[in-house]
Amino acid sequence: MKLSKPFIGILAFMTVLLTMPLGHALMICMELVFGHSYQYTAAVLLGIAGVLLLVLGSVLKTENKATFAGLFSGLFIWTGWIEFAHVYIAHRFGVKPLMENGEVVTKPEYLIMPASVGFLAMFLLYYLYNSKTGCTFFTWLQKVLHIPIKSVTNTNQQKNYALITAVEMVVLLWTFYLVLLFAYDKEMFGDRHPVTYIIAFGSLLWSVFLFRDLLKLQSLGYAIRYSIPTVIIFWNVVEILGRWNILDEIWVKPSEYWLEVTLIFVVFLILLVVSLIEKGRQSKVQRTTKV
Repeated sequence: MKLSKPFIGILAFMTVLLTMPLGHALMICMELVFGHSYQYTAAVLLGIAGVLLLVLGSVLKTENKATFAGLFSGLFIWTGWIEFAHVYIAHRFGVKPLMENGEVVTKPEYLIMPASVGFLAMFLLYYLYNSKTGCTFFTWLQKVLHIPIKSVTNTNQQKNYALITAVEMVVLLWTFYLVLLFAYDKEMFGDRHPVTYIIAFGSLLWSVFLFRDLLKLQSLGYAIRYSIPTVIIFWNVVEILGRWNILDEIWVKPSEYWLEVTLIFVVFLILLVVSLIEKGRQSKVQRTTKV
């Protein structure tokens, strides 16, 4: 079956979209299954698995395969090494969760995450001033700020698509975690502040704009990479709706909603298999064209 242009974008979007709830569910399941004593060991191993995927993806010459390796590499490294590192530090030093009306609204690990904003700022400045990127937002910023960008001279060099995808995944998750955490902070705005409403509905409009462009893509690998910002920006709306108690985030309660989470996982596997079949077909077409 040959997928046409719009369906490649939809397939990529849905595949990446389902990694979001499954990533949350994976973290909760690790805490439940391994307990406090062994969850950090499991988290370290998950991060190592992410690094191995990155190494594997870096030697793959096929763009689509490398992109998928980078997608899961970024997800595993973020969940295993970054999120659980915050969990460990918060628990070790007794950081208390933020409570409202007797309920936990922000877990301890997320209360300390905003301290990393300086590291993120340097990371973003590096990409803003270092080279010309394919990111529409960065390109727009470079034009608005009149930042001189040197053109890339060596166009024959093979791009490391796995590294590009993994870093994109981690940096975007990091960025929008901080955006939401600062928005929720009552010392700054608060979850019912107009700024939070702007973030919610602005993210929805932004993701629609990105999704429109996503439907025009023909390469599955590029579509997966383009879906990462599209999905993560869209996920801001989901997170804020959950914060407002409009949406019940079943993926953070996998033991309670095990059937729903299992169905999400099954649908994700089906989409992944279809994606693998499609990427194999595209690779075959590319080889035939070259011959």
